[in-house]
Amino acid sequence: MQLLNYIKSFTNLPDKGIQNTVQLLNEDCTVPFISRYRKELTGDLDEVQIGEIVKYKLQFEALEKRKITILKALEEQDVLTDELKRKIISTNDLITLEDLYLPFKKKRKTKAEIARNQGLEPLAKIIMSQRADHISSIAAKYISSEVKTKEEALGGAQHIIAEWINERTDIRNSIRYQLEKFASISTSVIKTKSEEEKAQKYRDYFNFSEALNRCPSHRFLAILRAENGGFIRVKVEIDYEKAIAKMEDRIISSKNECAAPIKLAIYDAYKRLLFPALSNEILNVAKEKADDAAIQVFAKNLKQLLLGAPLGEKNILAIDPGFKSGCKVVCLNAQGDLVYNETIYPNAPQNDFKGASKKISSLVNAYKIEAIAIGNGTASRETEQFIKNIKFYTAIEVYVVSEAGASIYSASKIARDEFPGYDVTVRGSVSIGRRLADPLAELVKIDAKSIGVGQYQHDVDQIKLKSALDSTVESCVNTVGVNINTASESLLSYVSGIGPKLAENIVEFRAQNGAFSSRNDIKKVPRLGDKAFEQSAGFLRIKNGKNPLDNSAVHPESYGIVSKMSKDLKCNVSDLIGNKERLQKIDLQHYCTNSIGLPTLNDIVKELEKPGLDPRKKAKVFTFNQKIASINDLREGQLLPGIVNNITNFGCFVDIGIKESGLVHISNLSDTFVSDVNSIVSLQQHVIVKVLEVDIVRKRIQLSMNY
Repeated sequence: MQLLNYIKSFTNLPDKGIQNTVQLLNEDCTVPFISRYRKELTGDLDEVQIGEIVKYKLQFEALEKRKITILKALEEQDVLTDELKRKIISTNDLITLEDLYLPFKKKRKTKAEIARNQGLEPLAKIIMSQRADHISSIAAKYISSEVKTKEEALGGAQHIIAEWINERTDIRNSIRYQLEKFASISTSVIKTKSEEEKAQKYRDYFNFSEALNRCPSHRFLAILRAENGGFIRVKVEIDYEKAIAKMEDRIISSKNECAAPIKLAIYDAYKRLLFPALSNEILNVAKEKADDAAIQVFAKNLKQLLLGAPLGEKNILAIDPGFKSGCKVVCLNAQGDLVYNETIYPNAPQNDFKGASKKISSLVNAYKIEAIAIGNGTASRETEQFIKNIKFYTAIEVYVVSEAGASIYSASKIARDEFPGYDVTVRGSVSIGRRLADPLAELVKIDAKSIGVGQYQHDVDQIKLKSALDSTVESCVNTVGVNINTASESLLSYVSGIGPKLAENIVEFRAQNGAFSSRNDIKKVPRLGDKAFEQSAGFLRIKNGKNPLDNSAVHPESYGIVSKMSKDLKCNVSDLIGNKERLQKIDLQHYCTNSIGLPTLNDIVKELEKPGLDPRKKAKVFTFNQKIASINDLREGQLLPGIVNNITNFGCFVDIGIKESGLVHISNLSDTFVSDVNSIVSLQQHVIVKVLEVDIVRKRIQLSMNY
């Protein structure tokens, strides 16, 4: 099967779009670049559609690589027939391919192989011919020094027949079908572990059963986690009598004496070979689907978090709150640079309210602080209340900021390189403050898995997870655009066409030569060639540069078109920017060429209307219910303000200002049926929730948005 047809079978995208996208990918173009600047070639495919093409292109290439390996192995064994080669080349899925290879696969020493070495294969063929009677007498002829009795001869022949049955594609597919449609997954608790504290979170699965094809991904992953923890046993079952009966119908065609040993071989093949292998296969398929679902949720959450509302370039005072060790305070200027750090002790046991208040007031005045960011960890509520009790001379907005992953960043090489003379507590506070100013720029420095937006991130396929999260970060960075003169090495590394090494080169060049004054200057960076410039230039911004278009998403390759537009309108390019009235006079059809059409021209005009516009919303202040300090303060029926801090397939978790987040189950999100949680809520959304149930022992809170 050709690549085009393979991708079409999964996506139903237009031929031209697939062909041109594949060609661009083969030319080392990135997904953000293709979706933004090659719309005429792709037929205006978006990032998601192009991502699907990438996925199935890689899948096809892996399949083709496996075919080559198998064909080579079969040629070396001198067993490759024209018919077998045709089947292998024409197959379009890995399972079918492996089934074709199974009879020829080198095996460890099996019961069937031992029987063959004892000369029992002819007996197995006689039995499978189903034309012989007096099988017992025939078996006696195969008694030898290694085969002592006719019963042993029949047993060995049955092992050979069982292996043949195991290798039949039709039999394997029949059992696969039954597993897909009718398998159940059941669990049983390991009694010696049932009373352990760690086991209690899995109590719902101590004795559990459900149809496998109806088991949601989050439940399946929870069951596997409980099994891996040693708390439960997991079993997959189908009606084996029905499965064996179907096998007998396919295999046994006579009622003579051959039927009995074949029946025994069928039972043996099912119990010893087919069911163990295929039940594991169906579990692996279910695991893969569950992984994909969990990764998709994780990626959606990460995207929402990365595109969270930035406060912008403000002077920020950030606090990493604490009790005994005090609150770590840092002051950041509008560019995010650390200008001061201090430790105050407003909370227990010191309770130095007066001294801490005086210090905060002094810092706010000295560094012209415009906003205060407080981490949401230990002592967050107490510190927030302390700050809000201080009377400032100017209006100071107070924000509570998620600390997720801040400790990972503060101990990382990136943080050590940024702040070599400071300890982890200062670096953590800086991260909290910078997250308020620009969540995207700061969070890209942290391993996405450590940010805590998703579930089972340590249980899913780590390679797939990393690929999905890297793609998500790349998409977000290029959606927003990057100021090349202020961006960190981490942020630059996610720009289309750049990568870690070129990002390092850009930062070094910037340090040695000063700020870039035009996009053309980017070409002077060592090892940044024409291809990297083509892929990256449209996503890199230069504020107050020589060319006003350098601070826009207009690609340099289109500057000539904009110049022609301005010339035709008898004005300068700068006169077009932000001038909607003039831009509306442009007849875009007049500027269409063989390579540039209306999709690109519409993008150019839209960008000229609001060049470099940040697509993100602005940060908003949020206040929790000050009377709720712990789970013990919760009562059924209370209405509380909260912030959505995690989204799963089964609902969302809401921070209501205490250590434990509450769950709004998908059934409690709305008074109508909800199939997708993301259609109702988004990460960091401010909501009002109703307390339904409080389980203090298990520290679980059930909430509702349907009240």
